[in-house]
Amino acid sequence: MPAYRAVLFDFFGTLTRAVRRGPAHAGIARMLGCDPATLVEVLDRTYHARARGLYGDAADTLRRVAAEAGAHPGDRTLRAAVDARREAIHADTTLRPDAVPTLHALRRRGLRTAVVSDCTHELPDVLPRLEVHHLLDARVLSVEMGICKPDPGMFLSAAARVGARPEECLYVGDGGSRELSGAEAVGMTAVRLRAPDLDGHLTFNPDTTWSGSDITRLSDTIALVDRVLQPA
Repeated sequence: MPAYRAVLFDFFGTLTRAVRRGPAHAGIARMLGCDPATLVEVLDRTYHARARGLYGDAADTLRRVAAEAGAHPGDRTLRAAVDARREAIHADTTLRPDAVPTLHALRRRGLRTAVVSDCTHELPDVLPRLEVHHLLDARVLSVEMGICKPDPGMFLSAAARVGARPEECLYVGDGGSRELSGAEAVGMTAVRLRAPDLDGHLTFNPDTTWSGSDITRLSDTIALVDRVLQPA
């Protein structure tokens, strides 16, 4: 039996390929009456507040973001922009080719799996549409929790939801949101995914001083699990 009882994954850049804003976002900015570059600046600056749900629901969030970008769209426009933004995030999200096989392999070994992600309102709607969704035993999303990584509550909640102690969890992430040091701080083993496509990946508050173990493919997680055996 593996020593780990669960493997927890970051979402963006870990279960998915590197994230970059696609062309649909400029159209959403214009729909809202904003300059696209100004809207991007506001989205970047407000990310962690939005990811904690501090700007309200999806429509209220876009209303406040648009206002900070100098626009004041009406309710009908906001509803259309919420739908368009959800579809744009979906279009920007491409699972890694080995994401589904890796999750299947871990579950065959009897391990529980979860996703732990900083995200805004779109991911809770997008995630059930993805092939990995039915392979995850739990999801801990910042916009639902009201906190972001590296807050210990994100990691401890994930461990509790998969029925494991923190020291029985392996955490895999690309290093955004200081997630690796955050996972280690609560007693988890953390490993960084350094896939070649992550150059230019959209990320916030990266774990720049973390110096632990790296893997280059998500499927390398399986070998890590197989190497670590329970003591007799």
